[in-house]
Amino acid sequence: MNQMLDFTSQLFEKELIPIADRTEAIVRGGRHLFPLLPAAFEGVRQIGVIGWGPQGAAQAQNLRDSLAGSDIRVTVGLRDQSPSLAEARAAGFVEAEGTLGSMDQVLEESDMVLLLISDAAQAQHHDDIFGRLRPGTTLGLSHGFLLGHLDNVGASFPEDIDVVAVCPKGMGKSVRALYEQGSAVNGAGINASFAVHQDVTGKATDRALGWAVGLGAPYTFRTTLRSELVSDISGERAILLGAVHGIVECLYRSSRAEGVDAEQAFERSAESITGPISRIISKQGLLGVYKELDAAGQQTFAKAYAAAYPAGLEVFAEIYDEVASGNELRSIIMASERLDRFPLGNVEQGEMWEAGRTVRARRRSGDTQLDPTTAGIYCGVMMGQVDQLIAHGHPYSEVANESVIECVDSLNPYMHAHGVAYMIDNCSITARLGARKWAPRFDYLLEQITLPLLREPERLDMSPFEDFGSHVVHDVLRTCAELRPSVDVYVE
Repeated sequence: MNQMLDFTSQLFEKELIPIADRTEAIVRGGRHLFPLLPAAFEGVRQIGVIGWGPQGAAQAQNLRDSLAGSDIRVTVGLRDQSPSLAEARAAGFVEAEGTLGSMDQVLEESDMVLLLISDAAQAQHHDDIFGRLRPGTTLGLSHGFLLGHLDNVGASFPEDIDVVAVCPKGMGKSVRALYEQGSAVNGAGINASFAVHQDVTGKATDRALGWAVGLGAPYTFRTTLRSELVSDISGERAILLGAVHGIVECLYRSSRAEGVDAEQAFERSAESITGPISRIISKQGLLGVYKELDAAGQQTFAKAYAAAYPAGLEVFAEIYDEVASGNELRSIIMASERLDRFPLGNVEQGEMWEAGRTVRARRRSGDTQLDPTTAGIYCGVMMGQVDQLIAHGHPYSEVANESVIECVDSLNPYMHAHGVAYMIDNCSITARLGARKWAPRFDYLLEQITLPLLREPERLDMSPFEDFGSHVVHDVLRTCAELRPSVDVYVE
């Protein structure tokens, strides 16, 4: 096991699990662990959640409910006149009880601060935020963007605070929805990674693990803040959001060009991915999709996989380099500064998404067939991301969650229920910007590389598929499936 990813907890049982050819250390969650939370947060009288975006709202409510009956208060900090004040009050955070206050006040008074405002706001205001934290405060992040920005500007975190991260592998709505389902099924929740970047108090690891358990994570694995930064921001630009958007747009357009009607084209593309393909991967892994097909379907899948894998590999390599170099982070900040002039529009304005609304309105369980071409392309692009992350040394748990599990167990169910705009636009501004920027890149390469190869199969190099059956990710996913909650996320 990579010693950088090992950890010691005084409270939570660490398990060493064999995962393919490695060993990783994890903590299993569950509501039976909630009585340990006051000890995990020893020395913390107030946890301040700064921001009420998708993650802020979910995490504040989950932690408040998990700590009910303890002496630890969860307080939400928002800007004066924030439009989110009314939503926070409606969720039970109120000024009179000291559970809602101004951002500055909550930053100064909290012993543990979860900084969940937008990435652009973190970049813009980090000096002021750091200046309000008392020595010994634990600063919590839910991904590594701020570290990347500090690198870009030649700055660093204050030396007298803890810096930890807990990163749920799902959108905020899933974090809250599965936590609520956990009241009936112990262990229901969204997996999370955690990182300890600075530990000046000696309590950072248990505080981070307590945070993850309090959010309802069924299992939590160790990573580093830098590893999480690159895998998370790259992943949301790729298979989590940007790639799936680009794939379905390309496949829909291709079906329409073949004379298929709009609704059937939607079913072949988006509906097939978010319906049967995602359901099978969630429970049976990527190999399960292939095994579900008949002999002819398996041949079609193999060709589509082999044709799509190079495109997925190429785009993800580009994304990874842009994120790791800091270029993508600079782009996010610049794009955020343009939002007042150029607000984010709805990504569902085309014919395809109108067809999708019709399909969803008349949907019946089991209607959608597993399309072997769509399945092969989706799995091929997904595996391109998997291989790049493995090549860069990311932990297997991180690879599986950022490339597969978050897709099929958190994000795609929302696309299935409400469409791509709903799925994308209930994620962070960083994710929304990335999906809009990179989806056309996937669409273009599939149009230029993958579809021509499928039309001229004599040019097709089948070697990517020849490696598919024995790929290490299948063992990784089998292990992760054993840790999976028994319930699926409920989407209203």
